[in-house]
Amino acid sequence: MSKISVQPSRIQAGETNVLTKGEAMVADYGRIALGAKEKMVIHLRHHGARDGVTGSCHQLLLDERKSLLIDCGLVQGADAGGNAAAEGDLFKIDFPVADIVALVLTHVHIDHAGRIPWLLAAGYKGPIICSEPSAALLPIVLEDAFRLAVTRRRDVVANYLRMVRERLVVLPYNTFHTLLDTGERQVRIRLQRAGHILGSAYVECDLVNKKTRVSKRLVFSGDLGAPWTPLLPAPRPPWRADLLVLESTYGDRLHENRRQRRLRLQAVIEQALRNGGIVLIPAFSIGRTQEILYELEDILHRRKGSSLADVPVLLDSPLAGRITEVYRDLKPWWDKEALSKLARGRRPLAFAGLHRVDGHEDHLRLVDALSHSGRLALVVAGSGMCTGGRIVTYLQRMLGDPRHCVLFIGYQAAGTPGRDIQRYGPQGGYVYLDGEKVAIRARIETIGGYSAHADQAGLVRFAARMRHQPEAIRLVHGEPTAKVALRQALVDEMGPGVDIS
Repeated sequence: MSKISVQPSRIQAGETNVLTKGEAMVADYGRIALGAKEKMVIHLRHHGARDGVTGSCHQLLLDERKSLLIDCGLVQGADAGGNAAAEGDLFKIDFPVADIVALVLTHVHIDHAGRIPWLLAAGYKGPIICSEPSAALLPIVLEDAFRLAVTRRRDVVANYLRMVRERLVVLPYNTFHTLLDTGERQVRIRLQRAGHILGSAYVECDLVNKKTRVSKRLVFSGDLGAPWTPLLPAPRPPWRADLLVLESTYGDRLHENRRQRRLRLQAVIEQALRNGGIVLIPAFSIGRTQEILYELEDILHRRKGSSLADVPVLLDSPLAGRITEVYRDLKPWWDKEALSKLARGRRPLAFAGLHRVDGHEDHLRLVDALSHSGRLALVVAGSGMCTGGRIVTYLQRMLGDPRHCVLFIGYQAAGTPGRDIQRYGPQGGYVYLDGEKVAIRARIETIGGYSAHADQAGLVRFAARMRHQPEAIRLVHGEPTAKVALRQALVDEMGPGVDIS
């Protein structure tokens, strides 16, 4: 792994011409004209998350022979289509990679980074540029995905991880790095904190035509966090953007505030205590797990001396356990509140009631014991959308028992078991898990405030509070209804003069 210093090194490129006219445009690239007087035409191609929520992968054409890739994520759920998994289309890299000068990674979630193995297999040989926390987390995430999707052979996995680490280039936050610098053009990027998960960033990309002295700034939001996300500082809008590529996951919703969601979480736990049941929390290994542990520690700490304070919290996910260890090592990137708790002797990610379950046999014994015990416990397990992982075993055993509760704290994509449980559970319906039809009798709860994504108000605030607002906004990473609602909210706030689609 290399690190970019404050005086960034340059990724060398040949003498080429940045496209500022349409004549060399590739047929399937979106064409975005910026500027009334100082014109520049931007060519942008989306290889995922344009019409859905997953598979983020956006290619910016820099000139006739060079391009920049922002993220390379895995397509999941309904976004993948009916036979996509069987046909291998989930992983497909169906675009040339020889002209890509760099992959810039906004964060390490699978829907933004999961196709990296296939990008490398397709022949990509350039750097993977990301923040320092992301560089620490990415090999762990990709190792897990590689073992599940490709092979568990140790030598192959080790060789693959070596390739990934050799490509990693750390770019500190708020530091410009030049990608191209010729006699005609300059292209440089900068990462800013996005508040989504540890290491997440939005990307500022400056395109400069030295001949015409026209300069345009593009901003790729990646995934933006909510302003009260545990452990993370809230994202701040950029100073300016000419073109903003903006996520829209929760473009049609408003989250509960932090106090409301904490009270609701506490109420769910107290109800389960009265019922003598288990609270199952499907959580993504990165981000949601650490944030819910942080909140649970706070609730248990506030209720010292009560029966609630003795409730065990069981982290049943080897990957989430490893990620949580890395989170503890990345304290310099925690927010002020979390650091203040540490200074007072609190351990938000390593508190006394937290127990980690690693071995598979231990997991099976725990599921069996909990399904018969009648004792309250809080179980945090992956995967976050119930598409696989250990949470499925718990659901198969406990969904049919009304004593138990399934608590969703993250987004559930259409076509996933998590979305089906959310939708049909309150009606006493059923869900298919690993091909098995499972009746839903457990209580189903959703607390939207724990989402790692900004809500509609946060997304509008990010776009509208720039000192120099964008000429154009392209909405990605959202379902159609969310995009429609967010577009209207942006128009209401910013006026009709901004080109939004």
